[in-house]
Amino acid sequence: MMSSDSDAAKALLTFIADSPSPFHAVSTALGYLGKAGFTELVDGDEWPAEPGSYVAQRAGALVAWTIRAEHTPTTPLRVIGAHTDSPNLRIKPRPDTGLGGLRQLAVEVYGGALLNSWLDRDLGLSGRVAIAADDSVTQRLFRDDRPLLRIPQLAIHLDREISEKGLLLNKQSHLAPVWELGAPAEGEFRDYLAEQLDCQPECILGWDVMCHDTQPGCLLGRSTGFVSASRLDNLCSCFGAISALASTSRRPGEALHVPVVSLFDHEEVGSTSERGAAGPLLSTTLERIALTLGGTREDHHRAMSRSTCLSADMAHATHPNYADRHEPGHWISLGGGPVIKTNVNQRYATDSTGAGEFRLACRRAGVPVQEYVNRGDLPCGSTIGPLTAAASGMTVVDVGMPQLAMHSARELMGTADVGYMLKAYEAWYG
Repeated sequence: MMSSDSDAAKALLTFIADSPSPFHAVSTALGYLGKAGFTELVDGDEWPAEPGSYVAQRAGALVAWTIRAEHTPTTPLRVIGAHTDSPNLRIKPRPDTGLGGLRQLAVEVYGGALLNSWLDRDLGLSGRVAIAADDSVTQRLFRDDRPLLRIPQLAIHLDREISEKGLLLNKQSHLAPVWELGAPAEGEFRDYLAEQLDCQPECILGWDVMCHDTQPGCLLGRSTGFVSASRLDNLCSCFGAISALASTSRRPGEALHVPVVSLFDHEEVGSTSERGAAGPLLSTTLERIALTLGGTREDHHRAMSRSTCLSADMAHATHPNYADRHEPGHWISLGGGPVIKTNVNQRYATDSTGAGEFRLACRRAGVPVQEYVNRGDLPCGSTIGPLTAAASGMTVVDVGMPQLAMHSARELMGTADVGYMLKAYEAWYG
């Protein structure tokens, strides 16, 4: 446990700084878990039956768990699920473009990004690159934190209606960042990647590369009561889940549940992938855990019927300038503790059972709890919660830490809420 809210928030900022892409987030999480004694397993290998702490990763996703001597195939599980991806701008397969004596990169918008927040920011590049090696494909992590790119906003002199009609951005036409002077040159981006990865351009077979804000996260405000950073949604929850699991794995005494963390990718674009919450990653991993313990599928399903999952994402704090966009009687405060998110139309998976379990965990930890309900005349977002509940049959409760500017290139949350999150998540494991 961190010694203060400030220490916890600074640790979160370090986690975010080390994780500019989902692939880096998994690499960072593996480092945290490795220091806590977790053994990395390979998906296609046979997994050990001995008690221990284990983790298996799949590109931008991972599942980690701890098995103790007292655990049996029918021991219920306590899961914390989160996602590693955030809305951003991703580099297209043929990105070299430009006009007017400026070289640009063609980008595609990933997820529901607040487009205006990406304007006039110094941007770096990160992700992974597929490289040919001995007639096979190997993936290399890549990041360049230099201020390489910028999307300059159109001057107000050339957009006189912006003050009356607002800023309107076309995803195809208005978001290509500039990164060099001169006419566009075919193959320039591939050459750049080859230089960064010290290989020949013809060895590069493809890439999953995205833009990230180069400005470091920080504690903000007169009394540093805010955390200002990129990708709080949802690296904050990933950090909390990994930290809680690492702490739980070292805790003495009998464990009544098998503690599990599942970090998914692709939540921001619907979760339908081999490593998204709508895919088989979590369900197959949990079944394999039961089988390695010597159980049967019947034992696994018995365990699942008594298991619970915390779908950990972020939550909307009440915006002081737009209070009319929030449900009266359910206002959410920064620094007010974790939020239980409810939607009767199953945009969130919370029911009274799951909410009660989380509320009891927070009570044991001495953590305040808030409740979020979306305004009835506005559409409600969703999470991995309903998908996880449908795929696994577990009781799932959707929770989140309150924040402002969700899906912006730069987001804001309360410093105290980082400490509340860590205490609540550790208590969730019992």
